[in-house]
Amino acid sequence: MTTLLITGASGFIGRNLAEQLACHHEVTAPSRAELDLCDEESVQQFFESRRFGVVLHAATVRSNRLLGESPNLLADNLRMFFNLVRHRGSFGRLLHFGSGADFDRRHWRPRMKEDYFGAHTPADGYGLAKYVCAKYGEELEIVTNLRLFGVFGKYEDWRVRFISNACCRVIHGLPIVLRRDVLFDYLYVDDLAAIVRQLIEHQPPERAYNVCTGAPVLLSTLAKIVAEVSGRNPDMIVREPGMGTEYSGDNSRLLTALGGFRFTELRESIGRLYEWYEARKQEIDPAELRFDG
Repeated sequence: MTTLLITGASGFIGRNLAEQLACHHEVTAPSRAELDLCDEESVQQFFESRRFGVVLHAATVRSNRLLGESPNLLADNLRMFFNLVRHRGSFGRLLHFGSGADFDRRHWRPRMKEDYFGAHTPADGYGLAKYVCAKYGEELEIVTNLRLFGVFGKYEDWRVRFISNACCRVIHGLPIVLRRDVLFDYLYVDDLAAIVRQLIEHQPPERAYNVCTGAPVLLSTLAKIVAEVSGRNPDMIVREPGMGTEYSGDNSRLLTALGGFRFTELRESIGRLYEWYEARKQEIDPAELRFDG
């Protein structure tokens, strides 16, 4: 059993990891009040009497259509990462949850490989923060960068995240809305937790991995799957014609490290998520589903 520190445990990724990995490892998942990663003194005090086998760094500040971009997004993301690595003597390894945004969204291309990293410097704050952390992490043997693309599942922000938003819209009798159709590589969060568990228990040989399915799917296809699992016949609205820029990664390096991996079929994973939201229908305000559509 490995001692784990999970940062960002109140967020989507961190909360799911803490919940699922606690069955197999000793998990510490502090709140921000217990560990403020942006506060150097708070981090110093936290690590004074603690040691961990692996740190899962899932804490992040990001923007979306609802929140906009915080003026401190870049600085806070960098500060959290560097305050952690300053205390690398207090843990054995750091699994850093990066993002395909570090490839620079202006230059995304289908099924990007790990060696595409560094070809471009991101112009946006979030992508640049992930880029800098990944670059610095290359110099530290204890850091492995787990580059995420699309991840979906319970606890995500259903107001803006497409699959959850589609499920909640259908449950409330609303049409599914796409701003524009696009090929997107979505990974079920339960699969992410299973992959992370393997990487914890068997140290991977490479320093960076694209953690994705390698099989991008059209948003319109995902909308149809939501409709199928719901047993209803919702309308689907596509606001802009044409196709958006594909967002996908090549996962062959990951599959080699894992010795293969069986991803949950989308109809099964989306079905589970739909049932989860249906059981919580009263907690979902329909007005918040309409904020941008």
